[in-house]
Amino acid sequence: MFRHGWRQKRISGNRRAGTVPVNRALQWPTCFAASWLLLTASYAAVLPGTAAPDFTLTAVDGEAVSLSQFRGKYVILEWFNSECPFVQKHYKSGNMQNLQSRYKRHNVIWLSINSTNPERSNYRDPQRSREIISQCRAKLTALLLDPDGKVGKAYAARTTPHMYIIDPQGTLVYRGGIDDKPSFSPSDIPSAKTYVAAAFDELLSGQHFSDNDTRPYGCSVKYRY
Repeated sequence: MFRHGWRQKRISGNRRAGTVPVNRALQWPTCFAASWLLLTASYAAVLPGTAAPDFTLTAVDGEAVSLSQFRGKYVILEWFNSECPFVQKHYKSGNMQNLQSRYKRHNVIWLSINSTNPERSNYRDPQRSREIISQCRAKLTALLLDPDGKVGKAYAARTTPHMYIIDPQGTLVYRGGIDDKPSFSPSDIPSAKTYVAAAFDELLSGQHFSDNDTRPYGCSVKYRY
């Protein structure tokens, strides 16, 4: 579909495992296990119900964007890497764009964050990132670059995608996977429970929701260590 930045890859499950439910567990690669261990300590600090760490990052259009500027609105954070087949699953199918459009109508801010180390081969610079977002017709508020990984590590983002919801008071109210189908096959989307949608529907209706801390899946975030 996209010749550059969205090329299809043959990836075996144990190479791009991410974090998956036990009953469908994939073999974790050594690099992912190391990343997970480094993030474990900080992960406990960003539990749902705690204040979301503020940050300022540069968007791919050159604009500085701070989380605090959106106080009073719901914010979704989505960890993003265009080269990850799990991310491609949700963008090539249109699933992610549909969610973005759905909640944009409710004045929700959607910030996608790429914490990929610029020295990695799958890093995409601002110009290329703008092209990718345009090609896939993303409906996000901004794509932010986090080249030193400080924001990703502050939130202990493990995978792409990894999803977070922040309420208008600046409290983290959800962290985890986009859904309960840990695969990179678009055919799994119709039968999946979309955690992000379920959480938002209940939040917007004033209901309490129980699935506020689920297990993410996807490619490991390619941090600089």
